[in-house]
Amino acid sequence: MNNPVSSFWLAKEPLALASGSITRRKMLEDAKIPLEIVRAPVDEGKLAADLLAAGAGPATIASELARAKLEAAMALLPNRLILAADQTLDQDGQLGMKSPTREGARDALRHLRGKRHHLHSAACLALDGKVVWQGLESAALTMRDFSDAFLEAYMVAMGDTLLDSVGGYQLEALGIHLFERVEGDHAVILGLPLRSVLDALRRLGALLV
Repeated sequence: MNNPVSSFWLAKEPLALASGSITRRKMLEDAKIPLEIVRAPVDEGKLAADLLAAGAGPATIASELARAKLEAAMALLPNRLILAADQTLDQDGQLGMKSPTREGARDALRHLRGKRHHLHSAACLALDGKVVWQGLESAALTMRDFSDAFLEAYMVAMGDTLLDSVGGYQLEALGIHLFERVEGDHAVILGLPLRSVLDALRRLGALLV
C-alpha cells in the first residue's frame, strides 16, 4: 500500500487501483492520490476477442475491459472506492492492443508508420460494490514516415518495454520520436482520462473541492 500524506484526499482509505500500469500509477501519485494496488486478473485477450466477434469497436472494447477489471476488483474489495482503466488503439476501426512479442510490436509499428490512429482511454469507478462513474476519452496521433533503420534502432533502445504499452510506444519517453502530430490530452494518451477521474472523485466527496 502506498499512502502519501495528501491534504486533497478526503476518503478514509486509499483509492484501490485495479490496473498494473506503472504510468497510470505515477499519474495518480503525482496528483497526490493515495493508492492501494489491487490485483484483479482479467483475461483481456479473450475478452477483447469475444467482443470483436460480437461486433464491438475499439472504443467499446476499452470501456468493457475497464469495466471487467472493475468488477473483478469489486469482488475482492466490495466496500472500497475502486478505479479501473484500460486503453485500446484504433487504426481505422481495427483494434490494437499490447503485443505479446517483439516481432508483433515491430509489425504494429510498421503498420502505423506514416498514418493517423486513435487511442481510446476508458476508466470507471466503483464505491461500496456499485459502479458510480464511467468515462471514455480519445486522442489522435500521426506517426511520421520513419526509416527502417530508425525502427530497428528504436526497437533496440526500447527493449522489452515495447511490450508494456499499446502500439509499442511510450509517448512520454522514446516514443515521442515516432510522431509528427499529436492531438489530445496528454494523460489520455498515457492511458487515463485523469481530469475526468479527478472531477468524478470530487463529486463523490473523495477529493477536496
